[in-house]
Amino acid sequence: MRSVGNIYLSWRKSKGFRRIIVGVIRRDSALGVQFRYLKRGVEAARKDGFTCYTDFPDISKVYSENVLESFGQRLINTGRADVQRFFDFWCVDSTLKEDKFYMLAQTQGILSTDNFEFLAVFYPTEETLFISEISGLSKSKLAPGTIEDGELLTWELDSKNDFDKYAVKVLKDGKLIGYVKKIHSRIFYKKNGDRLKITVRHVDQNGSINRVFIKISNA
Repeated sequence: MRSVGNIYLSWRKSKGFRRIIVGVIRRDSALGVQFRYLKRGVEAARKDGFTCYTDFPDISKVYSENVLESFGQRLINTGRADVQRFFDFWCVDSTLKEDKFYMLAQTQGILSTDNFEFLAVFYPTEETLFISEISGLSKSKLAPGTIEDGELLTWELDSKNDFDKYAVKVLKDGKLIGYVKKIHSRIFYKKNGDRLKITVRHVDQNGSINRVFIKISNA
């Protein structure tokens, strides 16, 4: 059973703004890896100042050359001395470290220099294990110490959400604290998705809780 489907290119103006899905990367045994923009997403993002990814400037084109080579530049240099620590945080299977598609899906290709993220559609398997993040924390305004590393959180489907029909609420002690990051949330709607659990991976806090990374795994 495959564990990773399409990878969606997400962009947002800055922290606190809504993530907008502006493109999709597909891997096909016959066609290889292709990237194309999603017109509706691009139009919405342009209202917030979006400009196309430098290597892929044409929103009407389906790119089939150098897709992973270009996006793969965002990936960590596997020769770094601290690479195992990075792999451990992102739950990377080191036997797949040369697979750029897998690495983009698993680590999200996040850089501090722009607002792009690569969000994969995962499928529940016995080995499901990946890192996501709680969105909507800017509205929750949680006090430091509210959430701790290693804590098990609960979740609920929120299919009637106005912004995302695949929304998943994240709760602590029955109280809403945020949502599973867009696209990653879709795994909870798939067959056997009800078996998944959410564990706090790391809390970034300084005066208030800024970011909460979560581990999504098979219960």
